[in-house]
Amino acid sequence: MGRKQIEILEKMDLLNKEGHLNCEGWARKPFWIYNRKAIKAGNWRIKEWDYYAITSIKNEWTITVTVSDLGFAAMFAIAFIDLKNKASVQADAIKFFSNGKIGLSSDSKKSSYLTWFNEKLRISFIKKGKKRNLLFSSPSLVLPDGRVGLDVIAELTQPIEMETMNIATSWEKNRKAFYLNEKVNCMNVSGTVRFGKDSEKFEKDDVWGTLDWGRGRWTYKNRWYWASSSGILDGVKFGFNLGYGFSDRSSATENVIFYDGKIHKLEDVEFGIPKSGYLQDSWHFTSNNGRLDLLFTPIVNRSSNTDFKIIKSVQNQVFGKYSGKLILDDGKQLNITNFPGFAEDVYNKW
Repeated sequence: MGRKQIEILEKMDLLNKEGHLNCEGWARKPFWIYNRKAIKAGNWRIKEWDYYAITSIKNEWTITVTVSDLGFAAMFAIAFIDLKNKASVQADAIKFFSNGKIGLSSDSKKSSYLTWFNEKLRISFIKKGKKRNLLFSSPSLVLPDGRVGLDVIAELTQPIEMETMNIATSWEKNRKAFYLNEKVNCMNVSGTVRFGKDSEKFEKDDVWGTLDWGRGRWTYKNRWYWASSSGILDGVKFGFNLGYGFSDRSSATENVIFYDGKIHKLEDVEFGIPKSGYLQDSWHFTSNNGRLDLLFTPIVNRSSNTDFKIIKSVQNQVFGKYSGKLILDDGKQLNITNFPGFAEDVYNKW
């Protein structure tokens, strides 16, 4: 017998009048209705973010773009991860005292528009219907091969019927602290990218998009593990989302396999990070019921370490390739070899 996980099947307000989650669990659709004004906390404790990753399987790169509002400051970042050259570069910026006013949407399903820019970065997120249009650039970013400038025009398609991973959980030591999250994997991507003066058109079934949409009130110190992959396997859309360590997961996990637009739910997963470090040896991912057994070959560590004593962030987001087996709800076994993805170990104090 596996452990019980609560699946939410209908819309509801995320928080009650006391600021607690109405019902913790997971869902295949974003059923929880998020209302920032219902959170029982000051602006500095509320965290909101949209993180996109776009991956080319053929060309072995990933581009990420992030807009996050941490209350005391908003952070913006564009990163290019080059598996061929085993390197990553990033351009970022910060805006202090953002207090939830940078324009992140309260609803991942509804049409929305966000734009922000300075001399280093230009970022626009446009959501309309099943399309997510991303326009972002960093004209002065020096790429690993020496070219200067990165410019992306991407259209991600999220079919209405496609299931996504949704979770709402709280912290055991403070039930007014909560984590609301949606992971949208396996989105087809069309558009173009410019590396320096060279433009490339995204090829069909080669470039895939992932969205990490998060809102919440956190506790002060946290460490989490997250892994994700999106692509195509034998002509079928396939990916996975794995994670733990962040909030009390006794009601549900965020561990899922995405296959042909449907979720196959996993229980507990462990990241076997080797004692030798993040890049020296393969990681071994396992699940408690034997439905997932993967080796992750690390290639590039997009790492950062920020320490202002009362505010600290140590991030290791490792990009590489997965090989091994995954078993769907109906018992079908999927085998993957050198499938691109990432895994991260992050500690934050803020």
